[in-house]
Amino acid sequence: ELTGLSKACERLGCALICDEVFADYPRGPDPRRVSTTAGHEPQLTFTLSGLSKVCGLPQLKLGWCVASGPRDDVAGALSRLELVADSYLSVSTPVQLAAPSLLGLRQGFQRRVLDRIEGNLFALARARAPDAPWNILQGEAGWSAILAVPSARSEEEWALRLLDAGVLVQPGYFYDFPQGSYLVVSLLPPEREFARAAEILARTLG
Repeated sequence: ELTGLSKACERLGCALICDEVFADYPRGPDPRRVSTTAGHEPQLTFTLSGLSKVCGLPQLKLGWCVASGPRDDVAGALSRLELVADSYLSVSTPVQLAAPSLLGLRQGFQRRVLDRIEGNLFALARARAPDAPWNILQGEAGWSAILAVPSARSEEEWALRLLDAGVLVQPGYFYDFPQGSYLVVSLLPPEREFARAAEILARTLG
């Protein structure tokens, strides 16, 4: 995929922008997975991440962008990005000072999140009957599960039925899926609470 995207960007004269905020939360090992696009050289590439996902701190606004590629392209891009960052996206001094300590603590937080994701995915799969009309789509990373649900009802109708039953999900149209019917479920709730919700979800979807 990366090779194909790189060739397309090179052919069209476009930069490649890669959002890697969930790169620290993979779903198991995969030898094909690209660990990062930082340092990607064929064409101008921007690699994005930030404290929000890396450390689980959305309230502390600190993001970063690594520019890679041909030297002249990178130099021109960095000069423009510097203007944008200074004019509109300046980072507060307290966050800058705290960043080294916060990043030093990230691995413990990430291990706990990965354990919870794994446990909740297992509970979701266990709640689904083998012949259920809904499926759990395979994901590569992140802390949400995508469910393919029957199109007999709209995504919003399914979400509202589940809300009435005490389970909060997001309809797939929040994420602009091109076709099909989907629901998006957070995998971050405490495991016992999530397991109960998974049973309710399975009964509601059929």
